[in-house]
Amino acid sequence: MEPKYLEILIMAGQLILGLSILVGLHELGHLLAAKAFGMRVEQYFIGFPPKVWSIKRGETEYGVGAIPLGGFVKISGMIDESLDTAHTNTEPQPYEFRAKPAWQRLIVMLGGIIVNVIVGILIFVIIAYKNGNTYLAAKDAKYGIVAYDLAKSIGLQTGDKIVKVNGKTITDFNEIRSSDVFLGNNSSYTIERNGKLEDIFIPNNFVDKLADKKAAGQFIEPIEPFKVAELVPGQPATKAGLKAGDIITSVNGKPIRFYHEFTEIVKPLKDKPLTLGINRNGQPTTLTVKTTADGTIGFYPEFLLPLTKQEYTFGEALGVGSKKAFQVVYDNIKGFGKIFRGEVSASKALSGPIGIAQNLFGGVWLWDRFWTVTGVLSMALAFMNALPIPALDGGHATILSYEIISGRKPSDRFLEGAQKVGMVILLGLMAFAIFNDVFKAVF
Repeated sequence: MEPKYLEILIMAGQLILGLSILVGLHELGHLLAAKAFGMRVEQYFIGFPPKVWSIKRGETEYGVGAIPLGGFVKISGMIDESLDTAHTNTEPQPYEFRAKPAWQRLIVMLGGIIVNVIVGILIFVIIAYKNGNTYLAAKDAKYGIVAYDLAKSIGLQTGDKIVKVNGKTITDFNEIRSSDVFLGNNSSYTIERNGKLEDIFIPNNFVDKLADKKAAGQFIEPIEPFKVAELVPGQPATKAGLKAGDIITSVNGKPIRFYHEFTEIVKPLKDKPLTLGINRNGQPTTLTVKTTADGTIGFYPEFLLPLTKQEYTFGEALGVGSKKAFQVVYDNIKGFGKIFRGEVSASKALSGPIGIAQNLFGGVWLWDRFWTVTGVLSMALAFMNALPIPALDGGHATILSYEIISGRKPSDRFLEGAQKVGMVILLGLMAFAIFNDVFKAVF
């Protein structure tokens, strides 16, 4: 199987597994709450029809659908996405959703959101406790930054040292690229250039440029010395005799020390021979290598700046993980704010299943990344489902909250109409997201 097809299968596999876990737990939250209040649950499905498999246990049919991008629980006496309204012509039965007090129905509707929040927090807490936090300390990025075109467009230069973000001294280099910078307003960097401090201001719509496919990964990186870490089998570097541990000291006679210097020389030279100066175990040697059609030679670098490892106790991990989980929600809120203010276009900011698979999961199955992304998606699903849109849990919860506060229950006709409007909105958003994914992938 060709590598690109294998990558596609890995992306799809991670997306399907991650969503199946999250949707299954989300719907389980509804099911458990409904059963706790004596409501009859007719169906519990992961995936949408057509049905692939099911089994009946008691009053409930448990099954798997062929379309693995969602799921549902069908509760007797509830007007949901199935738009089944046959029960509205009969008297409410004690086991039906509509026969229960509004506060119980509200808890049932919030059950899926609550479970997604709990799952998201647990994932981030476990990852923090297991892995701690490995990062490049700002003080160890002693050579400054590599400023790519987007960074240059706001006034940054290669070699600048960023010492503050939004007026606050940074300890972790990644704070430079945090959501607080790109999703906030009136953000700024304080840089050290030629021994002097200077403020660089970031436009409020800058995240729109970062979201552009052509700019992916091309903003700021630390300037780093490097050595060869791993070779890609069958690629020019392997054929030329490059070895793990080699330090590349020159390209075509031009001395280099840092990785960005190497890529700046090599990337434009596509299908061209190169002469590499090598330091191998303290001994100088030279190799001739021909680049590929995309301007690479086939090795992974090991960066040589020291990394800081921070371990957490379980109590510390509980705080750190919870903060990271809720940061996803805050970032979604700020992101929607950017869209509504016209500072970022919806076509760049919104992704469907294809975009999620490509941009988040990637073409290599790494379990730490898989669970991190699944944690992000769990919190994002909780947030999206909490939106007061008819047909979403948040829409049902809004109507039930009105009923509790006013003491008046909306008519079945109103609920049916709201559900139809919500389904049109959701299907439209889904169609837009999928079309947007395809358009970005092609163009």
